[in-house]
Amino acid sequence: MNQEKLTARLNYAEVGEAISHELAAKMVKNFNDSCPNEPFGFNVGRNVIDQILAQPGCAGLRIFKAINEEGNQTLVYAGVDFKGNTIVEYPGVDMEGKLGSVEALIGDKTETTITSWFH
Repeated sequence: MNQEKLTARLNYAEVGEAISHELAAKMVKNFNDSCPNEPFGFNVGRNVIDQILAQPGCAGLRIFKAINEEGNQTLVYAGVDFKGNTIVEYPGVDMEGKLGSVEALIGDKTETTITSWFH
């Protein structure tokens, strides 16, 4: 089966699953052992996540690795629709009642002061 057929069947609202604390800790340790010079992790606030997920047609988040203005690793996160497209704009009504498009919210400004799994 080709990649296009697999992608077409993916329900983006169902991507991801809960895992045990033990598996999560093992996966994080494996990454940190393999990439000791990479940031341990990133903190992202709920408010921006809620705002992204509340956008019309948003089924989930797409998270990109990025480099910020200071040259530090960070994350950029955006909404993804049910077809798997990154949401960059969506239909909206302006102050005069005319249909147009609204620029979608894209998030960044993560905090990287995480020093351990249970910190």
